[in-house]
Amino acid sequence: MAVVKDEGESRQLKRKGALYSFKSMLVRLSGSDSRPAGQYRKYVEKTEEIFFSFTTQLGRYLVTMMSTEVILAIGFQLSGGDSQMNTLIWYSWLGGIIIGTMIGANMVLEEHCKAGPRNVVVTGSTRGLGKALAREFLLSGDRVVIASRSHESVHQTVEELRENLKEGISVSGNKARTNLSHAMVVGIACDVCKPEDVRKLANFAVAELGSVDIWINNAGTNKGFRPLLQFTDDDIDQIVSTNLVGSLLCTREAIRVMGSQGKGGHIFNMDGAGSGGSSTPLTAVYGSTKCGLRQLQASLLKECKRSKVGVHTASPGMVLTDLLLSGSTLRNKQMFNIICELPETVARTLVPRMRVVKGNGKAINYLTPPRILLALVTAWLRRGRWFDEQGRALYAAEADRIRNWAESRARFSFTDAMEMYSENTWVSVFSLSVVCAFIILSSSGTAFPGT
Repeated sequence: MAVVKDEGESRQLKRKGALYSFKSMLVRLSGSDSRPAGQYRKYVEKTEEIFFSFTTQLGRYLVTMMSTEVILAIGFQLSGGDSQMNTLIWYSWLGGIIIGTMIGANMVLEEHCKAGPRNVVVTGSTRGLGKALAREFLLSGDRVVIASRSHESVHQTVEELRENLKEGISVSGNKARTNLSHAMVVGIACDVCKPEDVRKLANFAVAELGSVDIWINNAGTNKGFRPLLQFTDDDIDQIVSTNLVGSLLCTREAIRVMGSQGKGGHIFNMDGAGSGGSSTPLTAVYGSTKCGLRQLQASLLKECKRSKVGVHTASPGMVLTDLLLSGSTLRNKQMFNIICELPETVARTLVPRMRVVKGNGKAINYLTPPRILLALVTAWLRRGRWFDEQGRALYAAEADRIRNWAESRARFSFTDAMEMYSENTWVSVFSLSVVCAFIILSSSGTAFPGT
């Protein structure tokens, strides 16, 4: 059972760092009490939090500015002067990107390591991507509630994930083992199309975890690739009920739970083909539901604008799951070789971003433009990656794939942090610092050799 820290304790956990240590030292030397009483104390603490946050960001920027100035100074010396300005600019930008990425990646790595454990609910999590997401959260030291229609599937998946966690603990170092010791997984049968089931899921999550930090609406269905005329009444009802109505019901319950927590939380609806309004021939019903979810997202951005509940989208791209493969043709499978990925690979990219998401209305995507470009450029190398020429699967079964997954994926590496940082707005700040440093050095009277 998770123990929920009160607001005062949470504030104490946040108030760490060199600036707070320096302030505490000054208070002890002066002998004064730094803890005003009542409402005034809250105002003082809020002011301190804003001030120290601003000072920290400013400090990081100044450090980057000075670092890029050093790189530019070297660039001036190496370039030989104005006649080789192109070389100078190249060195300047390259240096700024390297320094910015290193500093930014360390910031992300530090933030990720401190961000835990999370209390997470994942619907549709007894197979495919949902199961992979639940496993990845679990191996990050989080507490997870899984949900699916079948009692048997839920029980079996809970036992399997607990075995994965044991494996992860057994192969981890002392620090990682301490982090994983907080992890737990429980489950409940839930049909997301039924309001009473969704309410039971929300109440079960609060009873087991104490609160909910992240809620992922992953439950979905497709019913194959074929023209609309070939979809039965039951097919259409199941797709719309699961993908759209289910997400609406779950989002409503998640907002209710998170809105009453004080600290809020974050909700993720899964994007899919058609979410941007593009056509989805042969999957018209599925595409319509995903387009509806995008409208829901736009509406909730305004409804939740002043609350602490963030509503986001997660786009896994094309994942090798039963949902994608049902009714797929040989031609589909040849395309899957180029653009598809295994559920575990996608979950490994999405989960770290979900764990540290802030604000509202964020879009966390697996298929980023660089990944799409890489897939297209290397398309000739990806032939036969997942399916042979007859459409037979070449990839290993899930049990074989995850045999060593706990050991290889229980760690969050520096390269993971660099990838996350590439999506951060600090890239713009660091690029700006290079330009500013370039202007400062160009207009200064300091003479470098060859200038």
